[in-house]
Amino acid sequence: MLQRLVAHYVASPRPELARTDGLDELSERELEVLGLIGRGLSNAEIAAELVISMATVKTHVRHVLQKLRLRDRVQAVVVAYESGLITRPARG
Repeated sequence: MLQRLVAHYVASPRPELARTDGLDELSERELEVLGLIGRGLSNAEIAAELVISMATVKTHVRHVLQKLRLRDRVQAVVVAYESGLITRPARG
């Protein structure tokens, strides 16, 4: 379901929904976390990928959501795609 929702936003971006402002406020690590959220990784998977604690991941996720004024991870996924931080995977 989430994959179809993201595919819809990627296929037909609507500028009025773009929430890419504020990315410059994110630290390098927060941008990295945003990219991993965009790829659909859970907090545990992000922690393993970055070799950091779950508490640190939760802090980074909270900061990303606060700085970008997002409600939830779904909005973060949309921002990650709309900003070009991640791109739609090639069909194979």
